[in-house]
Amino acid sequence: MPIPSRKRGPTAETGEEWLTTYADAITLLMAFFVMLLTFAEFDVPAYEEAAAAIKDNIGHGEKEQTATQSLNLDIEDVVYEMQADQAVAIKLDKKGIVIDLSGGAFFKPASAELHDGAIPVLDKITQTINAPKFKFYNIEVYGHTDDEPIRTAMFPSNWELSSSRASTVVRFFQERELEPVRMRAIGMADTDPKVPNHDLQGNPIPENRATNRRVTIRVFPMNLDDRDKYNKKADLKSMLQDVKKNNEQNQAQ
Repeated sequence: MPIPSRKRGPTAETGEEWLTTYADAITLLMAFFVMLLTFAEFDVPAYEEAAAAIKDNIGHGEKEQTATQSLNLDIEDVVYEMQADQAVAIKLDKKGIVIDLSGGAFFKPASAELHDGAIPVLDKITQTINAPKFKFYNIEVYGHTDDEPIRTAMFPSNWELSSSRASTVVRFFQERELEPVRMRAIGMADTDPKVPNHDLQGNPIPENRATNRRVTIRVFPMNLDDRDKYNKKADLKSMLQDVKKNNEQNQAQ
């Protein structure tokens, strides 16, 4: 008489194999979220790219655009609409957006005074950066000169000229309600040329010098600490406005 076969149940070892896979998955997820938090604190553009890549993979293959890329395209559109692409250069780098304003096109010679024709272009750029969806972006403005010394009563050296031009742009932004806490003005003089001022024989290259006379606007996302400071200042400003409004109402009564 044949002996009926028995079905073998899962051994204790086989039954617990899933725990190893589960533990690995949890560890990877934890490492992934730690990485995202690190990006958010120290490298917000990298965080944006990582988040966009995740959305791309989870979604239907549609390309997800980061906020920085969106702002870059908006500024490019403004520049082309204003037909200012010969005087304004825009690019993305690892930190954020770099906008180069030609010194000759935007400023009067040996001066920190803006050309009248440059004001509408700068005004449109300001409006774009100041859109509510980009409020968590910092703005650093760098003034650059060529290596030809300047010696005037107002500008004893290129340091004063470059700093004044950067400050002019920052003041322009502030007058159009960009919060000062978001901005920095930095004079670089001739320490960071975009192209060589001289050829190999030491002769000056006029077109290169013109290229180096520029103001660079860097626009990049705030880290978490900067966002916290920005929100605290915004809350304080709102509170002071409420107090002022209440005082005015009380005086009116």
